[in-house]
Amino acid sequence: GRQGDPGSSRFYLSLEDDLMRIFGSDRISGLMQRLGMEEGVPIEHGMVTKAIERAQKQVEAQNFSVRKHLLEYDDVMNKQRESVYTLRREILEGTTIHVTEDEIVDTRGYLLALAEDILEDQVERFASKDLDEEEWDIPALIREVSRVFGLETPQLEALNLGELRSEAIGDEVWPLIKGSYEEKEQLVGSDLLRRVERDLMLQIVDAQWKDHLYSLDHLKEGIGLRGYGQRDPLVEYKKESFALFQDMKARIEEEIVRYLFWMRPVLNEGSPEEA
Repeated sequence: GRQGDPGSSRFYLSLEDDLMRIFGSDRISGLMQRLGMEEGVPIEHGMVTKAIERAQKQVEAQNFSVRKHLLEYDDVMNKQRESVYTLRREILEGTTIHVTEDEIVDTRGYLLALAEDILEDQVERFASKDLDEEEWDIPALIREVSRVFGLETPQLEALNLGELRSEAIGDEVWPLIKGSYEEKEQLVGSDLLRRVERDLMLQIVDAQWKDHLYSLDHLKEGIGLRGYGQRDPLVEYKKESFALFQDMKARIEEEIVRYLFWMRPVLNEGSPEEA
């Protein structure tokens, strides 16, 4: 016939095919043996057709459930992707980075806001106002501040931080941190430093986001085993992926601060053109 003419289709299916083998061909094959049907003889019977329809419906229902489950997992990743891509776009623009919903800064303001938050966390960790002064670990605080911000240990030791109240420690250290970055800006110029900040921030965000995606893939591979412990794998995935996302954000923020504060300008003689 010609293309478009009415016609019909005939499908051939063995009782040993995966579709029938998995979804209940045992009853039919047993019946065929009792009736004395020989192997290789075509079977055309309403019971067989209905069995095939039931098997197809079961397969379709199972596949739909799998797709729905995958979409729920992907939805978790999509929300995290939106957050990272928003940050990346703001860094790329360079002047519209949201520190809070109401506060918008440029890359320099974002860097200093991150640095101030990290310093507060360090003070809270090693010299918290909730701890007795005997429990403070000032040497560890100095090592951590030096590691992240690139300050010399003697500079920090000269502040006698152990003699200060917890609330005053940050106020004493912050001028040194901010001053070290302002010196760098004077050496290389604001315009060049803004470009360096943007490029370095983008590299760090991209690298950490890739690592995070690998971590989510590994998490997804084994999360189904949580079902054996009577725990919902999707709920467990949401909880653990959120914890991984928070860790990634903390790494991004610390890496941005550490790389930019440890960066040392390298100038050509008589020309502040390179950093």
